[in-house]
Amino acid sequence: MKYTIPFRKSVPRVNVVRLEGVIMTRQGGLNDQAVGAIVERAFRKGKPVAVALAINSPGGSPVQSSLIAARIRRLADEKELPVFAFVEDVAASGGYWLACAADKIMVDESSIVGSIGVVSSGFGFDEFISRHGIERRVHTSGGSKSQLDPFKPENPEDVARLKSLQGDIHAAFIDHVKKSRGTRLGEGVDLFDGSFWTGRRGVELGLADGIGHLVPTMKETYGEKVKFSVFGPRRSFIRRFGIELAQRALSGVEERSHWARFGL
Repeated sequence: MKYTIPFRKSVPRVNVVRLEGVIMTRQGGLNDQAVGAIVERAFRKGKPVAVALAINSPGGSPVQSSLIAARIRRLADEKELPVFAFVEDVAASGGYWLACAADKIMVDESSIVGSIGVVSSGFGFDEFISRHGIERRVHTSGGSKSQLDPFKPENPEDVARLKSLQGDIHAAFIDHVKKSRGTRLGEGVDLFDGSFWTGRRGVELGLADGIGHLVPTMKETYGEKVKFSVFGPRRSFIRRFGIELAQRALSGVEERSHWARFGL
């Protein structure tokens, strides 16, 4: 049987959610299916005074970024809890999208933030297969079904269509950042051209609110006795050292390219 001691002050608790890795739907990536339940638990378990996001992501899927960020904001409003984002190495592109789900963004001086833009990349193999006597055969029931085929010469109409799609996604990204940061965003610099900056410069530009690390900042805000509970994905021994390793090996080149863009 538990007895309640009257007038006893409870120790404040901050629940921490780690959002780390390339944002993608593939297993092992950072996506809403993988972290949705974790985010839900962080907002509901133990009556926290705040939720802290530990972010280390070079970006990836704009849709998954949007889904995770929307879930965080929905729960923050429902539970009336403040959300703090703490950027580690990088919160760029989709990673910065996630950071903007927080009420306050803190960075390290040397963190990388920004890269508010959209990129699509690939290779063209049409000349290569032509030189080797290989004929590309594609049969479709729609004129645009084979657009951006890497084995066919690039079609200017396909490129224009892709840029139009990118423009729509970019506009949604910009709208999300503006709604989150509001008047804190600096002026005189194009913050939405895909450029990225160090944490200190990001603070000057209004992309972040200050220099600070998770534990000391939360202690400064909620007192030295504040407790932390960290929420992250649970992985079995077999998944960690078996199937997942094989799958991650296959997607490792793609992931590496995301991190390499920021010198990491």
